Amino acid sequence: MLGVIRRKVRNGGLSSSILKQFRAVSSAPRVAPSSEEILLPQRGVAHARSIAHLISRGYSVNPKPMRDALFRIQLVASNQMWTRPFSADSGDLVDAVVPFMGESITDGTLATFLKKPGDRVEVDEPIAQIETDKVTIDVASPEAGVIKEFVAKEGDTVEPGIKIAIISKSDEGVGDVAPTEKMPEKAAPRTLAPSEEKVKEKPKPKVEATPVTDKLKTPATPSSQPPKRTATEPQLPPKERERRVPMTRLRKRVATRLKDSQNTFAMLTTFNEVDMTNLMKLRSDYKDAFVEKHGVKLGLMSGFVKAAVSALQHQPIVNAVIDGDDIIYRDYIDISIAVGTPKGLVVPVIRNADGMNFADIEKEINNLAKKANDGTISIDEMAGGSFTISNGGVYGSLLSTPIINPPQSAILGMHSIVSRPMVVGGNVVPRPMMYVALTYDHRLIDGREAVFFLRRIKDVVEDPRRLLLDI
Repeated sequence: MLGVIRRKVRNGGLSSSILKQFRAVSSAPRVAPSSEEILLPQRGVAHARSIAHLISRGYSVNPKPMRDALFRIQLVASNQMWTRPFSADSGDLVDAVVPFMGESITDGTLATFLKKPGDRVEVDEPIAQIETDKVTIDVASPEAGVIKEFVAKEGDTVEPGIKIAIISKSDEGVGDVAPTEKMPEKAAPRTLAPSEEKVKEKPKPKVEATPVTDKLKTPATPSSQPPKRTATEPQLPPKERERRVPMTRLRKRVATRLKDSQNTFAMLTTFNEVDMTNLMKLRSDYKDAFVEKHGVKLGLMSGFVKAAVSALQHQPIVNAVIDGDDIIYRDYIDISIAVGTPKGLVVPVIRNADGMNFADIEKEINNLAKKANDGTISIDEMAGGSFTISNGGVYGSLLSTPIINPPQSAILGMHSIVSRPMVVGGNVVPRPMMYVALTYDHRLIDGREAVFFLRRIKDVVEDPRRLLLDI
């Protein structure tokens, strides 16, 4: 306001004597109550056409000259108060709310609480876990303190911004809860005067007189209730040693996507077998030097990723996808790796796999697999992907027909390595063999391209030197 008056003086709207009078008034003690915080609007009174239009408590509308209204401006400002909302009067309580879960996720299920009321938590320490369709998200404590109470229950459906817990920065709020709950139990039997007991004894017969008739009518209801319950129950014989457990959101999401894949794609699977001798020899010869230089073990998965990249470059239609009446060709290669976790199947993505070497691929696979098993993988790390590799061989699968991961058009299935007799150079010798399967969308990919794609993977894995010579 003082800045407004200075501008008026500079523009000639007010004289310097009026400014001195206003300063004398503004130095006087304020009339506002001390228990409330007064926030003056940043715009001041510049938005009003005339200061005389402002109305203060106890004053009527009186269009006086501006210099008379200036002496009342503090009374007007005291009436224009804003209050700040706090969780408590002392500002000791803070709310733990559901964080943002991703653009495509609108809600989640409160799976479990990691803490209990009364436990002490630090800043950003997880106190609960929320299960979504894709990942499990932690709810972190916004401040260090003690959990006072939970305002949500396990199994509730929550949305971003919903409060689930109240945290006290100090231990005072939590310590006062227990005594207040126990006081009414002890106070009730103590403070009963004889006169009050007699008064309470008189209405008892009257109060009981009405329920007596109700109690006589109630015995007829139990006989009628059992038929109602049995009518809605399934007519199945009772079975022991059975448990009914609700599906998790992740499992429901996986089930929906897999069924949609079957209903949408014209899926067809082609098979081939790969001799793993040269790739396994390459791994055994250089595994120690590889770990020493790159700090990660050399596995078989990186070899198949490099082989898939080469096959996708030779057959770009496998990296494409149908969108309505159009075909979208992707000029990038993002390989999705299917990872089985205790909570369900997740598919993290290796971005720009065509620009990675063996070490980069192994590091990224280990990093994503660790996050997936720990439940800390993010939605962005699973979004996208142009081609998927599923390794069922780690579980001992000999042969399978994988299902396409929409919106992709194909998926490569790896299986276990089994030593089988093979004819090599006219001789029967044991060889470590693996069956590989390619499931593809026959609407987009013809059998010719699918067979050539799988044959390219076979050639690269059986002779990794092809990657160096690009042949």
